[in-house]
Amino acid sequence: MLGYFLRRVLLAIPVLLGVATLVFSLIHLVPGDPAQAMLGEGAAPNDVDQLRRSLGLDRPLLEQYGEFLGNAISGDLGTSFRTGQPVTAMIAERVPATAELAIAAMLVAIVLALPLGVIAAVKRGTAADYGAMTFALAGVSIPNFWLGPLLAIVFAVELGWLPVSGRGTLAHLVLPAFSLGLALAAILARMTRASLLDELNELYVRAARARGVSRVASITSHALRNSLIPLTTIIALQFGAVLTGAVITETIFAWPGIGRLLIQSIGFRDYPMVQGCILLIAVTYVGVNLVTDLLYGVLDPRIRFE
Repeated sequence: MLGYFLRRVLLAIPVLLGVATLVFSLIHLVPGDPAQAMLGEGAAPNDVDQLRRSLGLDRPLLEQYGEFLGNAISGDLGTSFRTGQPVTAMIAERVPATAELAIAAMLVAIVLALPLGVIAAVKRGTAADYGAMTFALAGVSIPNFWLGPLLAIVFAVELGWLPVSGRGTLAHLVLPAFSLGLALAAILARMTRASLLDELNELYVRAARARGVSRVASITSHALRNSLIPLTTIIALQFGAVLTGAVITETIFAWPGIGRLLIQSIGFRDYPMVQGCILLIAVTYVGVNLVTDLLYGVLDPRIRFE
């Protein structure tokens, strides 16, 4: 098991290096001058040049990349162009809000998806199956940048049941969590149905029924348990999708998380902050997938022996 763990960790290192390189390259290809954006269009050219030198933007890109990579390895993501504060400290302030939203959205997705997927598989070909899959199709088709404002208009503006923006109480969490979690629930419901249908056709389920095991027990204790193995990968991948989807959702609901900070930083051409936010999202994504690989090794010993 230790060898399997070390192999997975070593494979994650070049992925993170590639992500850091890609993030640095893309952000410097975005049109616009951070110094000009900070000083305004009417700023004198000498002032813009002086600010660019003070920010280190006049140095060769290779030199800037080497400094960025070295500092990132040590945990130093630089200083924000916009506020002058350390990027790491500003991101750390926003992490709890994004983590709260991501966990809430995943809970919404799992609580909705698992029962729907199980019902659709067990009641295959019935109205319950068609209804669950219709929900899944609608959830996949509706983008959250449209669903978010729709939920806000209905439940916050028209009905006045929930606050439309901000963070502070559980009520503030409901709309962004459902906006982000419904699409994930649709995907998980379809995957749960497909995976469970495969397991229900296996011989071990029929053998359990032949031994006198009840239908409910054969589904929950046998088929559903084994169908959760492929679902583990889907849930892990969807957690990464939650982080990227949170960029839009946090902006819509003024949720003070990493996504909203990223959008604000892009508008100000705040290179260090943009690099830090994207790098954090990428590292989290890679980390979740690494944990999933290790969990696979625990759930199925054949994987680690291979």
